[in-house]
Amino acid sequence: MKQIYLDNNATTPVDERVLEAMLPYLKGKFGNPSSVHNSGREAKAAIEEAREKAAEFINADPSEIYFTSGGTESDNIALKGTAYQNKAKKII
Repeated sequence: MKQIYLDNNATTPVDERVLEAMLPYLKGKFGNPSSVHNSGREAKAAIEEAREKAAEFINADPSEIYFTSGGTESDNIALKGTAYQNKAKKII
């Protein structure tokens, strides 16, 4: 019987295409993208390429794409951005 997974709030299976693209960076092609050494510059280039691909996919400018560490950080950026845009003094 085929499993239907409904708990994507907790975790989501990784798409095979994403896994394939990420494997080189998970296995050894890692580096601090804020560093100036070769592995850092390579990581930075990979991030910028991903940013451009994501922007193209949703018809956005790459400067509009932000990568975060997870849902909470993303939610906070969205809330703060909305509050700032609307000149809100407080977020409740």
